[in-house]
Amino acid sequence: MRYLKLLYVQVLIGIALGVAVGAIWPETGAALKPLADGFIKLIKLVIAPVIFVTVAGGIARMSDLKAFGRVGLKTLVYFELVSTLALGVGLAVALVVKPGAGFNVDPATLDPSVAAGYAARAAHDEGVVQWLLQLIPDTFFAALAEGQLLQVLVIAVLTGFACARLGEFGHRVADVLEQSGRVFFSIIHIVVRLAPVGAFAAMGYTIGKFGVAALGKLGLLIATFYGTSLLFVLGVLGLVAWLAGFSILRFIGYIREELLIVLGTSSSESVLPQIMQRLQALGASKTVTGLVIPTGYSFNLDGTNIYMTLATLFLAQATNTPLDAVQLATILGVAMLTSKGASGVTGAGFITLAATLAVVPDIPIAALALIVGIDRFMSECRALTNLVGNGVATLVIARWEGELDGERLARELRRGPRPIDEPTLGQALSGDAETD
Repeated sequence: MRYLKLLYVQVLIGIALGVAVGAIWPETGAALKPLADGFIKLIKLVIAPVIFVTVAGGIARMSDLKAFGRVGLKTLVYFELVSTLALGVGLAVALVVKPGAGFNVDPATLDPSVAAGYAARAAHDEGVVQWLLQLIPDTFFAALAEGQLLQVLVIAVLTGFACARLGEFGHRVADVLEQSGRVFFSIIHIVVRLAPVGAFAAMGYTIGKFGVAALGKLGLLIATFYGTSLLFVLGVLGLVAWLAGFSILRFIGYIREELLIVLGTSSSESVLPQIMQRLQALGASKTVTGLVIPTGYSFNLDGTNIYMTLATLFLAQATNTPLDAVQLATILGVAMLTSKGASGVTGAGFITLAATLAVVPDIPIAALALIVGIDRFMSECRALTNLVGNGVATLVIARWEGELDGERLARELRRGPRPIDEPTLGQALSGDAETD
């Protein structure tokens, strides 16, 4: 019975009950969506403040501000390399497995209205200049109020630099930020206990709304995507982790609680504060964690990248649209740009897929109607892969910068995760976590 007190066990039970309710009583399952949305909103209400106090407080205490710029540059280079590799893996697997072959779908028979809404949203988000302008919030508090993560990161960096220039006064401000952070982490401790309820409602909605029948019709695509993501995590990220001195399997086991919450809620954003705490508990510095994780939620979405190239080629194969080497290279290049606008929320991957198809006219955008019914099932895998990828990136970059306690990392991975409680969260944020 003591296992029932563990959060990840409760989340597993919630997921199982949600699947059962959605399968047996579809209407009831579909009606659970507001409950699932409510849990994610409760988590999101503290994400922006946690990022702000963590990043601003960390920079405020840095004696070498050039080091921060160096970390940022290494982070972006790492993200670009690994993200591009993820796109290439998805493309290669699609060419080998050919999950869309044999569908022989006539695009003229598809309902274009199904994809119209996603295409409109994608078109609205296009434009590099417009995207760059969106990094700057209208007011200092607008980013915090709206929960725009990159905008929050911008004002956090500015605040941290300003404090670092103010000497002793800046250090006192950093103390206030760190103490304020303990309040937000305490809120997380309260809200995260509702994760089993959120997972139950989200899975109930997914199964009730879309039905298990959708899994059978496009089962090869779903299986191919999950298999490719697993191959990428164990192969590519596993190699990266090994080179950085830790085991990818031990790391996955360490964050299993967060992974189960993501599986249940289909959103990697639902565990952003918790994963930051986990990484700090593993020995990564607050500054590196605070910079890499929120930036990674827009620039290092490995699961989304795999999905984009794999799904794009699936739609081309299903509609018998031939693609030559130049067109494949174009898809890869376009996906490298459009993927940078995706966030960790449910459905963002589908919108960026629509943006990619809008720029590659050879594949009819109406073909999106083929996979809109199963996107929710693949969204879970995207979110899981994204979370693991950003966690590995944080530890790797922290090691590059000498901001990772290697002994602590090895010890924590061997011992396994401890329950996320208020003392542990507060200690991790302030840098005083136990090191027995």
